[in-house]
Amino acid sequence: MRSDLKLSSQLVSRLLAVKPLADLARKQARNMMIRRAESIGVSWTEQARALRSRDWSAEVARVENPGLVYPQYYLKPFHAYERGNLCWEAATEVEVAALAVHARIWPDAGAQGDARLRRGYHEIVSAQLAAEPRAVLDMGCSVGMSTFALQQTFPRARVTGLDLSPYFLAVASHSARQRRSVIDWVHGTAECSGLESATFDLVSIFLVMHELPGEVSRQVLREAHRLLRPGGHLAIMDMNPRSAIYATMPPYILTLLKSTEPYLDEYFGLDLERAMVDSGFEPPTLSCNTPRHRTLVSSVSPRVSKERVPDTGLYS
Repeated sequence: MRSDLKLSSQLVSRLLAVKPLADLARKQARNMMIRRAESIGVSWTEQARALRSRDWSAEVARVENPGLVYPQYYLKPFHAYERGNLCWEAATEVEVAALAVHARIWPDAGAQGDARLRRGYHEIVSAQLAAEPRAVLDMGCSVGMSTFALQQTFPRARVTGLDLSPYFLAVASHSARQRRSVIDWVHGTAECSGLESATFDLVSIFLVMHELPGEVSRQVLREAHRLLRPGGHLAIMDMNPRSAIYATMPPYILTLLKSTEPYLDEYFGLDLERAMVDSGFEPPTLSCNTPRHRTLVSSVSPRVSKERVPDTGLYS
């Protein structure tokens, strides 16, 4: 992390350690996002209310793993929600929030910014694959926006969406049924998925790594390596810590951002390229696909042995 950004971030962290200030910052961040959504023609309140009015019990029962133990890092407040990703308010607002967040990536993007971001990411990934993947895993799939985009990009692949939130997966499952899309939804952790080794040709991690503690990020990379077939690819799209946008971000805006992202400092301090190589991947390519995002793509050596699953105590 650049020293000037690190200093600003440390000062903001001290402020956010005071709970009333953190609560106020989260409230301000949420209100700012709602106003932005409405300004681009996205009816945040109406769309979220319509989703919350449904009876979700059947969808939750369909996707939830009742024996899953949630890791402590996941129980913190995220994105201005006190219960983080484990609530209906978060699940029913993911899509409108994404449209609002990505509206400002490009000056003329508006409500199309999110689709443009995803399209650019998939163009980069597709260009580095020698063949269309047969099996694709979307790690941290949320409500399925990234999963459906992957399915559209690779229509002949079997697509799996993995997420820790049963609320998110219930919304994803509902959306898939509406679209008549066949997708395997898995309720589990990205760092220890329980999925079979060497079964995927592509693992995609879209806007997830900045929400993880550094050590968990490394575990996720090792798990992705375990899940990929020899010659398979890992693609990661996320915030670019080297972007001048974050280095010059006004303290007020940085405070609002950090109030909704508890592990942002750890992500900005992580050498992700080095961590990928340390996890067994080939040195990744890096593409700056937006003024503030980067895409990293790497592969598993075609000669790698998958007999032992590293660092998990499991065997394939």
